[in-house]
Amino acid sequence: MLLATYFKAEVETAQPAWRRVVARAVEAGMPVPAIASTLSFFDGYRSDWLPANLVQAQRDYFGAHTYERIDAAPGESFHTNWTGTGGKVTSGSYRA
Repeated sequence: MLLATYFKAEVETAQPAWRRVVARAVEAGMPVPAIASTLSFFDGYRSDWLPANLVQAQRDYFGAHTYERIDAAPGESFHTNWTGTGGKVTSGSYRA
């Protein structure tokens, strides 16, 4: 529906107020999970680029899962010793 001309125009018109409602509710400590998550979905839906690599980096920090960087070739994986301490950490597949 967001691609239909009518609905696209209506959502674009309402967007500033939508953001103000969510922001003010958050500032007041009022939970608005449906409105806030819908706004978040809308932002993600229309974005050309999202910071999903941040999630990969967080997973790597807690379990050496590796991550890809946008400045490297697609499919090239990296692992970082985030704390500089601890033993050698590797990531890979294994048979249980």
